[in-house]
Amino acid sequence: MKVLMVCLGNICRSPMAHGILRNRIKEKGLDWEVDSAGTGHWHVGEAPDSRAAAVASAGDIDISDLRARQLEEDDFYEYDWILVMDDSNYKNALSIAPGDAKAHLQRLTDFHPDPKVSRVPDPYLEGGFEHVFQLVHTAVDHWIDEQTEKNT
Repeated sequence: MKVLMVCLGNICRSPMAHGILRNRIKEKGLDWEVDSAGTGHWHVGEAPDSRAAAVASAGDIDISDLRARQLEEDDFYEYDWILVMDDSNYKNALSIAPGDAKAHLQRLTDFHPDPKVSRVPDPYLEGGFEHVFQLVHTAVDHWIDEQTEKNT
């Protein structure tokens, strides 16, 4: 299975989600791949925001090797899942999705156990990197548990 995590600039939320899922894949010994991208082009080639990297590192997750890239139409053929962080990311991703896309496009928060959690806030604009990390971690854990239950 191939999974793509998507946010706006690919320097905060999606790299944290990428790192969390990559860590869980390794822990569970799964033969899955994960990457991340942004719907915007502003940060292409940049490392994750230092605050996102610090929070991830405090959670024993290293995202220092990741570099921002922009979501492309081909991603909808290459990936099985494209998990976005909020409604704006969903609309932007949907606008470039081809009609015959292979990927399941869904909000990551659809897998969060608290139904009041409807989006992953952008910590670059709104602050709260630790809160975002925990929210993403919970949603990723529930998503991966659901996927592994389906495939066993």
